[in-house]
Amino acid sequence: MPLSRSLSMTSLTGVLPAWEEDELPVEDLLLFEVSWEVTNKVGGIYTVIQTKAKITVDEWGDNYYMMGPYFEHNFKTQVESCEPPNPAIRKAMDALIHNGCQVHFGRWLIEGSPYVILFDIGSAAWNLDRWKGDLWDTCNIGLPYHDREANDSLILGSLIAWFFKELTDHLGDKPNVISHFHEWQAGPGLILSRSRKIPMATVFTTHATLLGRYLCAGNTDFYNNLDKFNIDKEAGERQIYHRYCLERAAVHCAHVFTTVSQITAVEANHMLHRKPDVVTPNGLNVKKFSAMHEFQNLHSTNKAQIQEFIRGHFYGHLDFNLDKTLIFFIAGRYEFSNKGADIFLESLSRLNYLLRVHRNDVTVVVFFIMPAKTNNFNVESLKGQAVRKQLWDTAHAVKEKFGKKLYDALLKGQIPDLNNILDRDDFTIMKRAIYATQRHSLPPVTTHNMLDDSADPILSNIRRVGLFNSRNDRVKVVFHPEFLSSTSPLLPMDYEDFVRGCNLGVFPSYYEPWGYTPGECTVMGIPSVTTNLSGFGCFMEEHVSDPAAYGIYIVDRRFRSAEESCNQLTQFMFSFCQQSRRQRIIQRNRTERLSDLLDWRYLGRFYIHARHLALSRAFPEKFKMDPMAPLKDKMPLWCRS
Repeated sequence: MPLSRSLSMTSLTGVLPAWEEDELPVEDLLLFEVSWEVTNKVGGIYTVIQTKAKITVDEWGDNYYMMGPYFEHNFKTQVESCEPPNPAIRKAMDALIHNGCQVHFGRWLIEGSPYVILFDIGSAAWNLDRWKGDLWDTCNIGLPYHDREANDSLILGSLIAWFFKELTDHLGDKPNVISHFHEWQAGPGLILSRSRKIPMATVFTTHATLLGRYLCAGNTDFYNNLDKFNIDKEAGERQIYHRYCLERAAVHCAHVFTTVSQITAVEANHMLHRKPDVVTPNGLNVKKFSAMHEFQNLHSTNKAQIQEFIRGHFYGHLDFNLDKTLIFFIAGRYEFSNKGADIFLESLSRLNYLLRVHRNDVTVVVFFIMPAKTNNFNVESLKGQAVRKQLWDTAHAVKEKFGKKLYDALLKGQIPDLNNILDRDDFTIMKRAIYATQRHSLPPVTTHNMLDDSADPILSNIRRVGLFNSRNDRVKVVFHPEFLSSTSPLLPMDYEDFVRGCNLGVFPSYYEPWGYTPGECTVMGIPSVTTNLSGFGCFMEEHVSDPAAYGIYIVDRRFRSAEESCNQLTQFMFSFCQQSRRQRIIQRNRTERLSDLLDWRYLGRFYIHARHLALSRAFPEKFKMDPMAPLKDKMPLWCRS
């Protein structure tokens, strides 16, 4: 089935602006990228800046620097300390250090090894009250003393603005500086830099609006009421008005404003009252995930490892055929409604009914990988893995004995008497092993002891829909409230290996500005479910003529009711269960072919566009761009208004 405007390099580059052919004079520029998540993993922005580092370093070399907060543990484990290659940066750092503020420099030990400049917030905290006064005098934004995150953001922003002032004073007219700020936590640095008229080009990217995330978490009909919200009132009621003001001020101060998807662009236009200049989709370093023709073998190997966990978890109730068992999963931040776990559970209940009614011999085991508050592993889960191991050891011992007797008989030219090849002791050992697998309770739906079991949204809804892992259930549920790790005694797998072993990733998000989880599934050749309210889903709808044929199932959550969306998701999963093994293999091949669409080598061009546009607005006498009208016509459909 053909792709539209997509897979070939020619088609993707063909929709990019014509100026791309003329490279920016990077030797005459310095690029700084500012984020709270530089060396500090909090959420998805960390993945953006980490995976994009390689192509940016390839383009900019020693003229590219990342900036963020200093955390001692992260610095010691992830950064190699070194001296700045540019004397002006050393002088700017020294100016802050001589005034009692600690600044650290080094190479971040990720692919590309970019330079990082990290500011110690604690060492500068004594300036907080003065800097709060500066912020109020500059833009009438006041920060409450109890909001630690906002106060830390102001300290970081003040240090960064101070650094840029010292840097541009030392540099003079050349080289020019471009600064790219991510999310509201980096906003104060942009606001203060612009208010002090520091000569540099600025870009601000919002990956999700603050208020949008809060409103969606409150089960609001968000997208159908975008133009009806009283923004100031809503922010005030949620006690985030000061954060909202920082975000909005940063958006309006930046020379260029970007968002990560078209759906977030619509949201930002209403929430922040500025239309994004460029949409900069999130990419991945596809080479990291690339397994060429091996990805099908990796799927089989990792699936076998997951099946071993299933054997232990469901011991005593393992009356389903693992060869006809499909593994689904949902993963990410524990935002029950925003991530779509609510309609996923309801759809699983309906899928369970359909599989039973149609007497389908397929069983679906569903993993929920979402970190929640726990106090330890569940005893039943640990016991299950111990029983499985004991059974394996017993079977292995009997097999060794059987094999030796068979081997000796064949050497003598005899066919052994199978009734005598195992003695009474062997049968006793096997019977004891079988009795050990007897279970008088149902397999647990969670692998850990939850701190607030009765109020947990996933467990509450599992009780509501009745998915208790009983024998007649065709859909089994395993809630793993912790991120995966290869050092876990229960499910010793890294996330990447786990994804490769699954059959389908399900991410029916209501609020998902981009959505890295289905993207990661795609580059590993694993089909996934997404929605038309996620940036990834909109991107695929625009670039692939028939996404479902390529293993990207897109649930309509924008123009359908929750009930209709739930039925659509159920139908997608039921259709997937009816596929033959051969059809699933063919589909995985098709899914993996979409990888190039998500590669930073292509999607990084939209960041180049944003920087070029910022330079043309900050330094119009030095950097020219064609008029926007013809440029707009050459941009992809999903970047147009």
